[in-house]
Amino acid sequence: MKLKNKITVLGLSFLAFSCTDLDTTNSEYLTGEQYPETTEQAINLATPVFAKTQGMLDGGGWWFTQELTSDEAVCPTRGADWDDGGKWRALSRHTWGPQTEAVTQLYGMIYSAVPQANYAIETLTPASAANPRVAKVLAQVKVSRAYYYYLAIDNFGDVPFPTTFTGAEEFPSKTPRAEVFAAIVKDVEDNVALLPKQGDDGVVRSDITQGMGYTLLAKLYLNAKVYTGTAMWEKAIAACDKVLALGYSLEANPLAPFATQNENCKENIYTIAYDQDTYKGFNLHMRTLIDLSQQTFNMSTAPWNGFATLEAHYNSFPSGDKRLAGILVGQQKTKAGDNIQDPKSGNASLVFTANIPNLQMSLGTNTQEQIRMAGARPVKWEIAAGARDNLSNDFPLFRLADVKLMKAEALVWLNGAGAGDALVNEIKGRAGIAQTSGYTLNDILAERGREMMWEGHRRQDLIRNGKFENIWWEKSDTDANHRLFPIPQYAINANKNLLPQNPGY
Repeated sequence: MKLKNKITVLGLSFLAFSCTDLDTTNSEYLTGEQYPETTEQAINLATPVFAKTQGMLDGGGWWFTQELTSDEAVCPTRGADWDDGGKWRALSRHTWGPQTEAVTQLYGMIYSAVPQANYAIETLTPASAANPRVAKVLAQVKVSRAYYYYLAIDNFGDVPFPTTFTGAEEFPSKTPRAEVFAAIVKDVEDNVALLPKQGDDGVVRSDITQGMGYTLLAKLYLNAKVYTGTAMWEKAIAACDKVLALGYSLEANPLAPFATQNENCKENIYTIAYDQDTYKGFNLHMRTLIDLSQQTFNMSTAPWNGFATLEAHYNSFPSGDKRLAGILVGQQKTKAGDNIQDPKSGNASLVFTANIPNLQMSLGTNTQEQIRMAGARPVKWEIAAGARDNLSNDFPLFRLADVKLMKAEALVWLNGAGAGDALVNEIKGRAGIAQTSGYTLNDILAERGREMMWEGHRRQDLIRNGKFENIWWEKSDTDANHRLFPIPQYAINANKNLLPQNPGY
């Protein structure tokens, strides 16, 4: 059976995800005893598995579900713009359901990657014993699959857990979260030493490397109490130490990891290697900036004026924090330094305000200036002159500052306030803000919010620290069931073995 046909079958009756474009009739995708004849064919087979991360910031739903559900990002309705049937407000208010678009996109992204990974593993395994390069690719695919399953248990709890392609169960039930956790931890631990290291010939920061593998283990262990009920702080620390020993280092400038030309950033561990022409999908600047920001950055297209950061989060940055250079507030200027006026607001000065008066703004309740200008706008990722609707900046999924703060947090969980001071002060010192001592879990959570802002970690951080049910701004929901998203309705319709639905939905 062609791989395309097999995945189509799985897509309709197994997990209800879309058919992929991979087709084994192509000569690059030989089957049976013929495959793989060359290492290049092995890499070709593995590449679609790795490439699924490309959609994480947009059509894959990951960024929306991790950030817009948190206390640091929001998509307010601006008059007639950004209503979209209330899908953005549902994320902010924690009123999503089994048909909310971002939730269904995330599930679909994960479970479109899994069968491709299983097929690649099954096909590469016979040749791996005799070909070390194929064995290395096989290890990368196994760790990549573990990453997708990490996303699955983090967001959905108990999930289907197919690990084979041939003979895969057509209508699987869900596997308990703790069992999936144990299995993917073993996969990573068994394969991480086989992975390439950053600095090896031909290795780039979007590759599955030892740094990526050990950071993934650190994430799993740091959140083990959430996933399994048993804390694993010592193991989280040990995994962080493995990363720290691999030669990564903090950049002097806290915004350097987000530059347009950041492919060689010594801090970034695992990235999505976006390109405005050949590897699209990074358009947060379009969703965040106003159309007139085109004049600020000499962009070749006009942004859509949507996303912003919450006022309380913006106000959490101390005065003088170097990271504030990545957030726009106040009078906006052209590239030449002239003040910008907004013709759509009666030529009022274009002034971004930290305050957003309402999640759903409309004329009659709000002024046109509020609708157009409310909200501090993150520009953490450099917007190069002439930028288009997709950026060429690589997006760091894992970076060293995160690892240092994870280790600091695990030390405090284990040994109490102050145990992570030296690591936290490295981050605060680079940001140019006061370094103190005795940092608590709350202090580290706040510092993670500032350092890791909009990088897709906030939902998980809040859940781990018991803060996801807190009330903030226009979010009044306190239901702990919402720590998990529901299994999408389309998946349940295709496979009733996915019932019961997650509690609370």
